[in-house]
Amino acid sequence: MSDSPTPFPRRITVDAVHAIFDAHATRRIEQAMAAQLPPHTLMQRAGQAVARLALAIAPHARNAWVVCGAGNNGGDGLEAACHLHRAGCAVTVTWLGHHDTVPPDARASYQRALAAGVGFADGPPPSIGPDDVCVDALLGIGLASSSSSSKSREPNTALQRLIVQMHATPATVVCVDTPSGLSADTGQFAPGLEPPEGPAASPRHTLALLTLKPGLFTAAGRDAAGQIWLHDLGADLSRAEPCAWLSAPPRAVRRAHTSHKGSYGDVAVIGGEGLRARGMGMTGAALLAASAALHGGAGRVMVSLLDGAELSVDALQPECMLRRFDVLPLDHGAVVCGCGGGEAVRSVLEPVLTQAHRLVLDADALNAVAGDPSLAAALKARAGRGWHTVLTPHPLEAARLAGLKTNDIQADRLAAANGLARQFECTVVLKGSGTIIAAPDCTPRINPTGNARLATGGTGDVLAGLLGARLAAAADTPQAAFDAAVSACWLHGRVADQWPPDTALTASALARRLHSG
Repeated sequence: MSDSPTPFPRRITVDAVHAIFDAHATRRIEQAMAAQLPPHTLMQRAGQAVARLALAIAPHARNAWVVCGAGNNGGDGLEAACHLHRAGCAVTVTWLGHHDTVPPDARASYQRALAAGVGFADGPPPSIGPDDVCVDALLGIGLASSSSSSKSREPNTALQRLIVQMHATPATVVCVDTPSGLSADTGQFAPGLEPPEGPAASPRHTLALLTLKPGLFTAAGRDAAGQIWLHDLGADLSRAEPCAWLSAPPRAVRRAHTSHKGSYGDVAVIGGEGLRARGMGMTGAALLAASAALHGGAGRVMVSLLDGAELSVDALQPECMLRRFDVLPLDHGAVVCGCGGGEAVRSVLEPVLTQAHRLVLDADALNAVAGDPSLAAALKARAGRGWHTVLTPHPLEAARLAGLKTNDIQADRLAAANGLARQFECTVVLKGSGTIIAAPDCTPRINPTGNARLATGGTGDVLAGLLGARLAAAADTPQAAFDAAVSACWLHGRVADQWPPDTALTASALARRLHSG
């Protein structure tokens, strides 16, 4: 067994940009490396990296339960078991393979484990506790996508049983490459391999090998993976083409002393249906977006409420100027349209789409476009004029725009966002866990910030307003809308991540904590 130490895995944080590769690209990288290295080298490097991480995050572990599948991911686990055994842990391996049928590298690792005196059993050691460690090496990237897996994989009771046991173990869990059952590409669990509902019983860490995968950062991946680490095993990724990037902090904005309010752009917020037509007042949504634009750095903020909503001044933020729609300068600054717009937004969408040079469409404006082919055509035509457009759908709104079901969108969020961006030739922000930002001719971004505290009414309106402020101040470049969306999503989520734990997160408070830097 190789004794040369591998570098310690790198902790993935929200403070740097990271390249992300799908399972197909990762396999190509792995095959190219394996062809240039002595046999078994990659598996030995992987096993050593897993063991080093396991010992670092569970330094007082006396027991280690290593759960290994029948493929090369299981081989990585067997190599890790050897290192943990040599480090003094009482190691128990649960292996689903058979020495006659497993791949050659995994067979060699099995023989090493036997020779090292590692113990094997059908389940966890009875004495495993919170200070101990469990290594999940069942499947890795063997599930390329949850949809294909559901067609090709029969239910496996042994896999299911082990996934349930790992979900319930008190020991800290280290997942090798991906949590077992999770698609590396989509972040969805394969049918029959979902963990039990509710949070896991112990902390989770995931050591991505060779590359970071998109499924770790979106959909169910963020909950399942826990803290993510990366070990590239010595791979040179400089020439590989990523399928996405993990967003990094936006560049800080330095305001010159000679600047003035006109230097940072105007934002016009159009929405907030009144009570008159349907008795369903939503003026708060527009006012939240306006507050976010104001605190997000816009030079001036104007608000046009719909359906005859009566408001001449917002006493809580008098800096926001109330305007009738017919006097708004739509071709100046950025327009945020749809927040709380209800049915009333339909009456203003045609001039908004055909006059606003910089536009953020949210909420009911998206629903109106989805139900009206002429509005959809007007939306798509904006790209030919060189105008900047951002759509900010949540999964249901995205499904309406694409003519699909919500489950179809969530089944592959990266593909869904890319599809909508191509369909309407604009930037798309597909909200949710691991928000996706996509645009034609741009490599998508996955936003790493944010948490479940954002799951409250109005936070989407705050994002739309902040995005409007970023778009209003942006230079007129081809990627202005995409760059504004990337920075707004990162900042919006980061504020939520830094929220005081003993303070309720409300949308109005969130807007007030934004800043223009």
